[in-house]
Amino acid sequence: MSNRLNQEKSPYLMQHGENPVDWYPWGEEAFQRATKEDKPIFLSIGYSTCHWCHVMAHESFADSEVADLLNREFISIKVDREERPDIDAVYMSVCQTMTGSGGWPLTIFMTPEQKPFFAGTYFPKYGGYGRFGLMELLERVADLWKNNREELLRAGNQITAAINQEQVGNGQKPDRRLVERAYSQLAQRFDHKWGGFGAAPKFPTPHNLLFLMRYAEVTQEPNARKMAEVTLEDMARGGIFDHIGGGFSRFSTDEMWLVPHFEKMLYDNALLLIAYVKAYQHTKQECFADTAHRTARYILRELTSVEGGCYCGQDADSDGVEGKYYVFTPEEVKSVLGEADGAEFCRLYDITDPGNFEGKSIPNRIHTSENGWNMDNPRLKKLYDYRRNRTKLHKDDKIQLSWNVWAIIALAKAGQVLEEPSYLDAAIRIHDFIESKMVTENDRLYLRYRDGEAAYVGQLEDYAVYALALLELYRVTFDTKYLQAAIHRAKQMVELFEDKNKGGYFMTAFDGEQLIARPKETYDGAMPSGNSVAAMVLQTLASLTGEKEWQAAADRQLSFLAGEIGEYPSASSFGVLAMMGALYPHRELVCATNNGLPEELKDYLKGHPADDLHVLLKNKENADILSKLAPFTKDYPIPEQGTMYYLCENGACKAPVPEFSQLNL
Repeated sequence: MSNRLNQEKSPYLMQHGENPVDWYPWGEEAFQRATKEDKPIFLSIGYSTCHWCHVMAHESFADSEVADLLNREFISIKVDREERPDIDAVYMSVCQTMTGSGGWPLTIFMTPEQKPFFAGTYFPKYGGYGRFGLMELLERVADLWKNNREELLRAGNQITAAINQEQVGNGQKPDRRLVERAYSQLAQRFDHKWGGFGAAPKFPTPHNLLFLMRYAEVTQEPNARKMAEVTLEDMARGGIFDHIGGGFSRFSTDEMWLVPHFEKMLYDNALLLIAYVKAYQHTKQECFADTAHRTARYILRELTSVEGGCYCGQDADSDGVEGKYYVFTPEEVKSVLGEADGAEFCRLYDITDPGNFEGKSIPNRIHTSENGWNMDNPRLKKLYDYRRNRTKLHKDDKIQLSWNVWAIIALAKAGQVLEEPSYLDAAIRIHDFIESKMVTENDRLYLRYRDGEAAYVGQLEDYAVYALALLELYRVTFDTKYLQAAIHRAKQMVELFEDKNKGGYFMTAFDGEQLIARPKETYDGAMPSGNSVAAMVLQTLASLTGEKEWQAAADRQLSFLAGEIGEYPSASSFGVLAMMGALYPHRELVCATNNGLPEELKDYLKGHPADDLHVLLKNKENADILSKLAPFTKDYPIPEQGTMYYLCENGACKAPVPEFSQLNL
């Protein structure tokens, strides 16, 4: 039996296309039918690589008894949270408001007017141990809808009002005390034994680590760098890292990073690649470069499409079993590698007879100080090929714009620092793919591409992170077309999403679909929020261009963020990272040259994080366009021969010098 979801492009919706449930995708057809038939709506939100989404689908949505009840009493809507992050954000806030927590699958009951009156996450078909089962819940809601609807409507109105309350900041302005508070909060939660923050489950949260490395740089606080480095080292040794194929799983279910939730997502790996590259720049430790290489190779090998964009991720389950793809027994390893090599791998990577996960072993290096095998070791390739043929992983082959532009940032940065041109080439291919496939006829951005179709209007994070990626491409290539494009997308971001009255940026554009709420997200969860990235973009453009309009926009956004996150700034560490660009010493450098990018400057940018340094390259070919993008550069002459460097620090400009060494950077 097929339903409407078979006609969709989302892998998650298509997974439910053969359910006996009469599913609708989100849209007017479903709401009109609910109104006409006077039925409540059952809304289910998830994503295709979500383990518990699979469990609930198998237990309930593929079950004829559940389907009969849903089809008789409800209008059922299925949403892919990755395609519609705005819908997910609105109803996740409902779940958190009502229950104090959230997660996926997200289960919502609501009126035909989209007002929610009950929220939860995973429900088994039948309840037990004091917990509702889905059948019981469906019967109870259906009865209330028929016999005590006023109670449900009152709850729906109250919840809708609650999530629409104005966000009121605490009035705090950006200052260094807020930055110090963010550091202190992370230090209090740091796990000194295993790295990371808080108790299990543990998430990598790479932007926390980027913040700590930057904080250590500007304050000379050694503990901040130690927290970042210990976490990065321990994650790379743990089972959360794939020692055979590269790349990281979403999170660890235990404190020591051993047993992951096995799904791998593009955004985690892109952000972690940035963190490992930065750690290598700071420390020059080869272990960080090695992990960065393995992560970049994973993205390019497993998640990159032939068209140039990157897929969303890979599932935790194989053949319906979580983690089956990744685990081994000693006998298996030896059958692939032979007795001697197999025994060595088992010793180095903790493959034992008792196992460490349901009778089998997740490869890890937690309890050994010996070096693992080199990433080019042909024996690893043997295990990798065996694993791929042994069982298959589902791949979510949607291409999400915002996730792809994090990959642009990561691969461009890795290409520069690790001196691997193929990474930068891949970043440019992603950019070219977006420009050719994910831009509308009126020059707006699409959110998702799959199977030849781009769809859904871009949201704040699409514009903000794309602008940041374009700035990174300019930083690495010094091609002014990327700076010009970054300014263009940032202008669109301001026009489409800024709250001109109350400050901050809405998640959806002013002319987008009107949901029951219009969120402004500031929490940096698995990825930095759109508001945090917007602050970074605006502050960077203010420094690069010297234009007052960008500085004013940056000031507005940093003030909004400070007011929103002031009590718990560590929950918005990327936003705090953006503030640091304004609160701590910063430098702007114009390199005017007749000879291309000087090797000394190139080597400096490769070897140093240089987060406080914004560089413009001026030559005869780009002088005219650069004078429009950054008008102050018009007065900086290009020497007849050689190079001239113009450096400003904290608003004070130094005398120009012809030699890079004279800058004393």
